[in-house]
Amino acid sequence: MAIDDQRDRSGTDQGCSAEHSAADSVRRAGGLVELEAFFSDPAAAAAADPAEARERVEHLLTALEDGSARAATRSTDSDWQAHPWVKHGILAAFRLSENVELDWPGGAVDKSLVPARRISSEDGIRLVPGGTSVRRGAHLAPGVVVMPPSYVNVGGHVGAGSMVDSHVLVGSCAQVGERVHLSTAVQLGGVLEPVGARPVVVEDDVFVGAQSGLYEGVVVRRGAVLAPGVSLTAATTIYDLVHETEHRGEVPEGAVVVPGSRPARGPYADRLGLALYAPVIVKYRDASTDAATVLEDALR
Repeated sequence: MAIDDQRDRSGTDQGCSAEHSAADSVRRAGGLVELEAFFSDPAAAAAADPAEARERVEHLLTALEDGSARAATRSTDSDWQAHPWVKHGILAAFRLSENVELDWPGGAVDKSLVPARRISSEDGIRLVPGGTSVRRGAHLAPGVVVMPPSYVNVGGHVGAGSMVDSHVLVGSCAQVGERVHLSTAVQLGGVLEPVGARPVVVEDDVFVGAQSGLYEGVVVRRGAVLAPGVSLTAATTIYDLVHETEHRGEVPEGAVVVPGSRPARGPYADRLGLALYAPVIVKYRDASTDAATVLEDALR
């Protein structure tokens, strides 16, 4: 578990501030170690005193909201690994909750430990009114903009400077990087069980076009561009016209993916001219090329 201990030595006050920050990081890290130990043994957690378990759940949800805990992280070899203990903790939140009435326009009933978050200006985000809900245990980094109506579920993580446009779903435990654009009606599927399953991951600087859907732990690598209407699951074959190869479960870095089709097999399909959906990589984005520009060129 990495602990940030960088210090600014340019002045006494700044040095003291950095020392306090490092001390806070150490305390948070120690708390996470305790939480991981507690939720890594679901049977013991279930047998624990309910009051203690609820307190641990509250601490976990707070850690998820401030970003110090995450449902999945990227390892040194660039693979994304789920953290089962986090999911065990989220599942415990549901198990320990009661259905309660919530203060919400028109009324609402939900689990007591995972209600909608209260967002304030101190969070550094812009949440436009109009039906959006961000659930307890979801992280929105400073600079995030959320247009209505959208929903960010528990364990979801949205990085700094990202745009969550209207009618977007960020499912439970889905991981969204920095400077990502989730266009209108994008769906990022959620996953709590099985606890070891990788969630949907969208890395930094990705553009996801309107009404696209990502499910079953698909990973979209940094800088990729998905045209409107692209739908991907873990089993979807992505045809790479540039490198003449195929990908499953992952969109390569900088790839530009558009919806395509391929002929369906068999005499009946031949007679009717039937075709099957087939997402296609038509080019790779240059680091200096704007996502909208490269997408427009690809679709012409």
